[in-house]
Amino acid sequence: MESTMPHPKIKICIADDHAILREGLRALLGGNPGLDIACEVEDGLTLIRSVQQYAPDMVLLDLSLPKIGGLEAICELKKRFHDIKIIILTVHAAEEYVVAALQAGANGYLLKEDTTGAGLAMAIQSVLSGKMYLSPGISATVVQGFVSGKTAPKQLSAWDGLTLREREVVTLIAQGFTNKDIANQLSRSVKTIERHRANLMKKLNLHNTAALTTFALEKGLLPSTRPYGANRGAAAWSGSDDEISTR
Repeated sequence: MESTMPHPKIKICIADDHAILREGLRALLGGNPGLDIACEVEDGLTLIRSVQQYAPDMVLLDLSLPKIGGLEAICELKKRFHDIKIIILTVHAAEEYVVAALQAGANGYLLKEDTTGAGLAMAIQSVLSGKMYLSPGISATVVQGFVSGKTAPKQLSAWDGLTLREREVVTLIAQGFTNKDIANQLSRSVKTIERHRANLMKKLNLHNTAALTTFALEKGLLPSTRPYGANRGAAAWSGSDDEISTR
């Protein structure tokens, strides 16, 4: 006799700092009887806390999150919750973002401008079945480079040599934040930010903020919406494996 027990719903967490996009995704996915929106968050810190609380099977993640950036959030989630699936849903089409997200552990990468309801459903189904799913807008060169096991799809550049934290600092500096602002945003000391700044300027062979801003624009690092650090505030992440705090 066949079991009549219903299959458990797939629990999904939506992580995007724009309420209208979260609402749109909730409405889009809410009509699927096999899916359950377990939680919605607007920043990386709340994301990690909510995944721990609600144990979703999958996260739909925007890379431009405040408090903890998207790339760092991927690394932390994969470290803490090994089986969780992560699909990036972002405006960032730059090769560096795609490669960094896949290397961090993302299971799928979708461009918002290219993604339809049917495409999102296909991506979710594909990732849940153990496959990787990439938006049609992602360069075939990027895909080939990652699948072949290379650290990058082309010869390593100065940008490839930056750590995830240094990449965040580059973006924040280019957006006009001071060292003190960045220290508050990332919950680090001003001296630590100054050290990151000196290191990344040396690695990139840049000598002033104007040159760094031009570099960030050329790399497509600056979001077209509100700044990465627009939600500067009290919440802070310690950066350790098991400590998340509010200061």
